Amino acid sequence: MSANSIRFGGSVTSMSRPTKFEDFRYVGDKRKQVVYDLDSDDPESVAAVAELMESEQFLAFGPDTLDEARNRGYRPHRSIRRALAE
Repeated sequence: MSANSIRFGGSVTSMSRPTKFEDFRYVGDKRKQVVYDLDSDDPESVAAVAELMESEQFLAFGPDTLDEARNRGYRPHRSIRRALAE
């Protein structure tokens, strides 16, 4: 399964990054100060990113790293924390 795929009921559905974030891995939610990993296949994270794109309350980080997101006061979404703990 590729990094940009989501698994639903045994089938694999390919998901591409949002148009404005094709060259970025992390996107921040200005409302909640949470950063999401666009390469995550976590269903909760995917749904949150879709809602975030609709709200237009997002930003990218430069450089595109978790450390930069933390420097700006953003905390990783729980899907990132779970992945780092594994």
